[in-house]
Amino acid sequence: MILEYKILRDVNSPDDIKKLNSDEINILCDELRNEIIEVVSKNGGHLASNLGTVELTVALHRVFSSPKDAIIFDVGHQSYAHKLLTGRKESFATLRQENGISGFMRPAESEHDPFVTGHSSNSISAAYGIYKAKSILDGGSAIAVIGDGAMTGGMAYEALNNAGAKKGNFIVVLNDNKMSISRNVGAMPRAFTKMRNRKGYHKMKFAISTFLLKIPLIGKPVHNFIFSIKELFKRIVYKNNIFTCLGFNYLGPVSGHDIEAMEQLFTIAKSYNRPTLVHVVTTKGKGYAYAENSPKDYHGVSSFDIDKGKDSVSVKTYSDIAGETLCDLAASNKKICAITAAMTEGTGLKTFATKYKSRFFDVGIAEQHAVTFAAGLASGGMVPYFAVYSTFLQRGYDQILHDAAIANVPIKLLVDRAGIVGDDGESHQGLFDVAYLSTIPNVNIYSPCYYNELKKLITDTSTKKELSVIRYPRGCENKNFDGEINGDCTVLSHNGDKAIITYGRIFSNAVEAQKSLENTDVIKLNRIYPIGEEVINLLSRYKEIYFFEEGILSGGIAEHIACRLLKKDFKGKYSVNAIKDEFVGASTIQSALKKYKLDTESMIEIVGK
Repeated sequence: MILEYKILRDVNSPDDIKKLNSDEINILCDELRNEIIEVVSKNGGHLASNLGTVELTVALHRVFSSPKDAIIFDVGHQSYAHKLLTGRKESFATLRQENGISGFMRPAESEHDPFVTGHSSNSISAAYGIYKAKSILDGGSAIAVIGDGAMTGGMAYEALNNAGAKKGNFIVVLNDNKMSISRNVGAMPRAFTKMRNRKGYHKMKFAISTFLLKIPLIGKPVHNFIFSIKELFKRIVYKNNIFTCLGFNYLGPVSGHDIEAMEQLFTIAKSYNRPTLVHVVTTKGKGYAYAENSPKDYHGVSSFDIDKGKDSVSVKTYSDIAGETLCDLAASNKKICAITAAMTEGTGLKTFATKYKSRFFDVGIAEQHAVTFAAGLASGGMVPYFAVYSTFLQRGYDQILHDAAIANVPIKLLVDRAGIVGDDGESHQGLFDVAYLSTIPNVNIYSPCYYNELKKLITDTSTKKELSVIRYPRGCENKNFDGEINGDCTVLSHNGDKAIITYGRIFSNAVEAQKSLENTDVIKLNRIYPIGEEVINLLSRYKEIYFFEEGILSGGIAEHIACRLLKKDFKGKYSVNAIKDEFVGASTIQSALKKYKLDTESMIEIVGK
């Protein structure tokens, strides 16, 4: 496909696009969009955000010199065009595939990716650190490209506060594709914005400043007086925005699809010896009608037909069941409320948000705040459920420990995407929540395998005065067990002296494996932590125990139980299959389960030896 492109086929590094004229640049942008749409339609991925940043990425690479100048895209789901322009066009078809290139920035892939990305709101911190290192060592700029959504994360403001207090050529590009940060009203502000954004204005300002400072004795006082009057007048006309208050020079807003205008502002930003924020306004989904009209629906997509768009027919997932259950509870209990961190659709809360507006809270990309906010709601008498992906809950560890667990505040955490999630790769796998949550006293962790069990757990915990965590996987149930699931554990007994013990999604794999195994019981942990004494007593009678855990080995439930059995002087065989000291890359869920021997066939092979 690449060879069919007129311009993109010959672009092998950012230096190549610096040589192109305006017509060629426009063709290149069209070709970048076509390639992104083509590959994402087959592999899935983040579509709307990447289509919106094509011209922005081109302009950045024309003005700056990567990798000497470090460009960090926040979250990284804006970086597809960047990958295509930095020597990865031939491998772009492997995007988000097993052993292929990542959907986010990865330094292991290219010197043009200066930092690992995947979670939001960290770009300014990382870029500022890289900038300070460059200023001490070999020189160069650092540019953080952050979306307005990521600007809802508190870490971004911590970094702005730190960077704004210092001199230096540090640059933040705000990719604003949803809201206006500060609204200028009237003809005068528009005129001044137009003037200030012209290169000639800034050249004239620097020339006057240089001239005045060369005049002996009176030059500096006159210079300071004139520019203090200018700043005062500017504040009256524009009023301050949060960025100028934090010490940043503010440029913009400018269209994120006007390459020439962006190049002018980026060039101006490079000339300052102070932190600068360039405000760029883009359209999510630009160039693909389906994505432009429904940017939320085309943010993250599975494979689709380019001509027809996404298939609107979908099957119910664990996320949908969680949302439906909360709606049912809220209908009869006015204390039930739901919280999301900018993931309303992803966590199944869209209907709840519509039906119970006063009890639905989208706090933005602010998981730390969400946990403490939930603790505040619970302390005030509400029953809050915070629905959050496992990989993003990691950010709220301190708040769970300090703001909820110490006082045993009964918040409820619905931990979505627990376990292996597939093609988003290392930064999004939900493999760590059990290990870190089980270090905190007063936390009760549940891991349902089936929809009816998830419904029951959400319903039951709504009346319990405990800090409850209900974790469930991405996708749909694999229903193959119709028995009762009650108590701390469920036992499928064949009166064997071997036992498979597990929890969550892969219990269904153990159910299938048992059909091909002799002398083997299957034990499902329903409440996986804390571990009841009856579970340890039950396991103590087996000669061989095989623990299969879809999570990290270190600190996992298998290790907790091993420690408890050791204290019981257990003499039998104890085998553990879990994720051992590594990050799990992109692949299909089934492929990853097979690789880590958590699928049915592996269970049969291991236990049947």
